[in-house]
Amino acid sequence: MRKKWIPFVLFFGAILIGLTACGEKSEEDVSKKLQSTVKELEGYKAKANMKMNTGEKTQSYKLDVWYKDKDYYKVSLQNPDDEKGNQVILKNKDGVFVLTPALNKNFKFQADWPETSSQPYLFQSLVKDIMKDEDKSFESTGDHYIYETKTNYQSNNNLPKQEIQFSKKDYTPERVKVKDKDKDTVVEVEFTDFTLDPSFKKDDFEMKQKKNSKSASATPKKSEVKPLSITLPKETAGAKLKEKKEMKTDHGERAILTYEGKRNFTIIEEKDTSVPTLNQPKEVKGEIVNLGSTIGAIDGNTVQWSEHGVEYKLASEELTKEELIDVAKSMHQKATK
Repeated sequence: MRKKWIPFVLFFGAILIGLTACGEKSEEDVSKKLQSTVKELEGYKAKANMKMNTGEKTQSYKLDVWYKDKDYYKVSLQNPDDEKGNQVILKNKDGVFVLTPALNKNFKFQADWPETSSQPYLFQSLVKDIMKDEDKSFESTGDHYIYETKTNYQSNNNLPKQEIQFSKKDYTPERVKVKDKDKDTVVEVEFTDFTLDPSFKKDDFEMKQKKNSKSASATPKKSEVKPLSITLPKETAGAKLKEKKEMKTDHGERAILTYEGKRNFTIIEEKDTSVPTLNQPKEVKGEIVNLGSTIGAIDGNTVQWSEHGVEYKLASEELTKEELIDVAKSMHQKATK
């Protein structure tokens, strides 16, 4: 009698296994859904926390990411430890801009951001990296779909992989870990809120700057403008400081640092000590690059950036792009109060 039940039990078990398998989406199903979700998007608003382990101290940012109508982006990076370091990456009909509201500094980039490189805080960029990687891995857990893919950082080959975690509920990103060649997490983005197809005000993507009592828009007296404080790199690719020239210019001060060794390079630091005014965007060539403490531009053999009112330019015919960025990142200037 018991033997008659065995085929029935096996058959019923097979049905249950089959039903369970039918309810689990394949990697191909999830990838197609992510692609269609991004394609049909009219916009989104996201909040995230970003950590960058690129130096002696972890840099932390709070991010507000807005996207609208295929080509409008606004990424606000807020540094809790340094309000003057807050920056905005803006893309609208007029171009790509990096704004530093507290310092009245605006830069216009001659670049195709964000299409040319991986962006761990942009939904479209994450999905694009997934679709391009034929060797990606995929895992389905209780509440998440998890991919591991190659990255596309044209200016930094030291970050080859990323792990991306999506919500099963609405296919939005929840966590991104960008990893180095040793598989250690260098950049981590954790999304705390993600709203699809929100409403926007008419001027949300205009190049405007908020004015408040703490902002430099409340013009300081000339006596309050501090002189140039020279910053030296901690990472020098084996080179040593050979010469340091300091000089006065028509608008402030300039320092030229010459490093010599296996790979030579030059750093120019310049501070405008005249009273700042709300300026027109300064046009900059190159690709937008995150230097940990600030946003910069890399173009060929030159990196330039602005921090705490000082303009920096690092140039070398011998350093690789990765080495240029490493030297620039090591020049983080502490905020002065």
